[in-house]
Amino acid sequence: MSTLSTPGRVYVAGHRGMVGSALCRALAAAGHPDPIVATSSEVDLRDQRASSEFVADHRPGTMVIAAAKVGGIHANNTYPADFLYDNLMIAANLVQAAHEHGVGRVLFLGSSCIYPKFAEQPIREDSLLTGALEPTNEAYAVAKIAGLKLCEFYRRQHGRLFHSAMPCNLYGIGDNYHPENSHVIPALIRRFHEAKLAGAGTVTIWGTGTPRREFLFADDLAEACLHLLALEDPPSLVNIGAGEDFPIREIAGFVARAVGYEGGIETDPSKPDGTPRKLMDSSLIASLGWTPTTGLEEGLRLAYEDFLSREAAGGA
Repeated sequence: MSTLSTPGRVYVAGHRGMVGSALCRALAAAGHPDPIVATSSEVDLRDQRASSEFVADHRPGTMVIAAAKVGGIHANNTYPADFLYDNLMIAANLVQAAHEHGVGRVLFLGSSCIYPKFAEQPIREDSLLTGALEPTNEAYAVAKIAGLKLCEFYRRQHGRLFHSAMPCNLYGIGDNYHPENSHVIPALIRRFHEAKLAGAGTVTIWGTGTPRREFLFADDLAEACLHLLALEDPPSLVNIGAGEDFPIREIAGFVARAVGYEGGIETDPSKPDGTPRKLMDSSLIASLGWTPTTGLEEGLRLAYEDFLSREAAGGA
């Protein structure tokens, strides 16, 4: 069993999401006790009192904050107030509850969108707050920046072992395949799958297809989190990436092959591209002894298998 530096059970906030469920699998595989979990109907993490009472009742030794309101460009553009409010409240309530009730360690999970739109590539941790954010997901980014700063300042002011990890774009088992509110890879999986079934000659993807993106399999992120939780003195902020990025047009081709779609791929430049490039500098986490193990093609195969199983069960 891998050793966590803080004794006690782990509370995985957001255990039903793609990242949270991957964390639960990683904990089980490493031989840890079942994590503390709760659904949104059992505790509303946007409610300060409810969040505090839940943490007080369960007394976790470690808290991993994977709970978040998430979505793709369309959802972030359409519901910015919701993304800012919900994610800000989740972060503030859980970090404060951990402080109040003596949780030994908090790992807060954010996103590469916290970095400036035109940050120097690859993006280092010290790029934070050095430039303007990408407008299409600014609300989500601001909430995540607030969360990681809360962890940083509680650590500085109160000596709490609260720290943060910022993964690149994620995909994998348990992803959200909503036709409008999903991220790039699950949206492409659904689109190519439906095109294959319909015998469509072409599939159109948003934007020019030229922006470059880096994608990490969610189970690799979970392993990175366990690695960080085993460190006695982790960095306050660390990037977690795959180490390689590709143009969206090329990624669409990878997904098409994984799905078995053999038609053409077209682009729609009238739709937004988002940030032109987001490649994380993951040299810090590598220096701490962790690197990913799942290649993009293998990960896409596993993700499509998951999509098919959920489709068969009527849940994708």
